[in-house]
Amino acid sequence: MASDLSNIIRNEIANTLESLLSVSASVTDVSAVNIEEISDEQCIKVEGSFSFSSINTSWSFYIPTLAGTKFEYLMLGGIADLKTVIDDEITDAVKEIISTMCGSMTTSINAQGFEDISDVKFTLGESSVIKCSEDSSSNIYNFTLDLNGEELILYISFDDVILPFIEGLTGEVVETKEPPAEAAAVVEASGGSNSLIASMLGEDSVENLRLLFDIKMRLSVRLGTKVALLRDVISWDIGEIIELTQMTNEPLDILVNGVVIGQGEAVIVDGKFGVKIKHIGETKIS
Repeated sequence: MASDLSNIIRNEIANTLESLLSVSASVTDVSAVNIEEISDEQCIKVEGSFSFSSINTSWSFYIPTLAGTKFEYLMLGGIADLKTVIDDEITDAVKEIISTMCGSMTTSINAQGFEDISDVKFTLGESSVIKCSEDSSSNIYNFTLDLNGEELILYISFDDVILPFIEGLTGEVVETKEPPAEAAAVVEASGGSNSLIASMLGEDSVENLRLLFDIKMRLSVRLGTKVALLRDVISWDIGEIIELTQMTNEPLDILVNGVVIGQGEAVIVDGKFGVKIKHIGETKIS
């Protein structure tokens, strides 16, 4: 019997939206629908593919206008005007959400140690603005979302390959299981628990931290460093090659506002440079 990814998909959709949009988010219902049941409105279609150890599967995400505009509005902290039509900024915001969402699914699946699914990787595909009802996709599922009490809809179309792994998708929505006591103790000791933060700052202070969540911080990745004498620096000219201390196989430093917070490795994401996090604080990913 194939491993069931249904809970992981539902939970990571909710967790990603809650994290990126700074709102309470949950998936309240999942149902299979036909293309004829989808309203004749514009939506953003984002394609993606997962490669497992044994199979490759392609998914298509459909974000209707209302959900797309709301997503971008919340990502900007709710301080801009809520748009009524899809534009490039909304499309970019939706792509970022889908990419993060699928990356979280990948991490969660790999962490489960499933015997039939391992070494999962995700690749973000093309995006386009279409009329939802004009697409010819099959195996479409309606995900009903609750964002701070507001109901929104997104659709996901799965190919036939992944169907045996999502048989429980339309069943009862189950919350993520509480971690074992040992795991909870590790989280609390590492500072990841709200109770630990509350004990240090007080409940009111913890709540006030939410006011800071939308502050923008500069993320940078350090390729390497070198200590050089001033007389050498002023002698440099165009075409000069400067050898850094960093070896090509060593992890790169990840900095936020100039402070090193972890390490990672360079990757290519949708034709652009990116960084895959391998180490954050005291947490390392092998």
